[in-house]
Amino acid sequence: MLLSMTGFGESRSQTNAVGVSVEVRAVNNRHLKLTVRGSDPYPLYESELEKVVRRHVKRGTLHVHVRVERQGQTAAPALNTTILADYLRQIRAACHEAGTPELVAPLAASALNLPGVAPETRNGGTPPDDEWPVVEKTLDVALVKLNQMRRDEGKAVANELLAHHGSIAEQLAGIRTLLPCVVTDYRQRILDRVRTAIADAGVVMNAETVVREVALYADRSDVSEEVMRLTSHLEQFAELIRKGDEAGRKLEFVIQEMGRETNTIGSKAGDVAINRHVFEMKSTLEKLREQVQNVE
Repeated sequence: MLLSMTGFGESRSQTNAVGVSVEVRAVNNRHLKLTVRGSDPYPLYESELEKVVRRHVKRGTLHVHVRVERQGQTAAPALNTTILADYLRQIRAACHEAGTPELVAPLAASALNLPGVAPETRNGGTPPDDEWPVVEKTLDVALVKLNQMRRDEGKAVANELLAHHGSIAEQLAGIRTLLPCVVTDYRQRILDRVRTAIADAGVVMNAETVVREVALYADRSDVSEEVMRLTSHLEQFAELIRKGDEAGRKLEFVIQEMGRETNTIGSKAGDVAINRHVFEMKSTLEKLREQVQNVE
């Protein structure tokens, strides 16, 4: 089953010590990229969170938000009031000296962000031993929900990809029907030109020359191998969609090969009717390229 690379999952857990909530949002990316926000120390604990994420997700950009409410702790962190008071005195003195006392309030409002005022993240970015298992379990559940949404969206993407696959197969069938007529039509055009030349100037054209010209054209315009390979690629494309397992990169490669064969058919066949089919196939392939970017 195909998995979309976009989705959302959330989960909450509560123990006597902590309340944990985790939100996970996923968007497209060729590789796995993780960003973490939320309660300390988890933005600095990204490597451990990524190990959990990799159990569920292989590609995409994931935004993980971890919120932890610890029981028995005050909401406000302990500030270094001595350093804060010193900063405020310096701000007031500098503003009065510069003759801009109106700047004291806005500058003082940002003093909490100055070095040494607020406490640094504790334990070097490591959560308490009894807290991490709760966060890990909550993240696991959120990722399960994320994948359910990704599977649901993946079904819709798969149906649309198969619809475009059917459109290309239909156009290719039209080309296959036209191929026997390409050489016949060219031979008829050559004969018509010969008859015109004979009628207008009395030119005598050797029959062997006509046969040789037609044979050369038939060799140059033969796209039977390209049609066969494109048919094989279409079968492989449909099979990858049915299997689904991490098919995104494989589908991208198959679409690239389908585009190569389609271009060759258009350049070699030299037939207006065939080129109409080729144009429609190219247009559909472009839609496939865009949609498969959203597949894991």
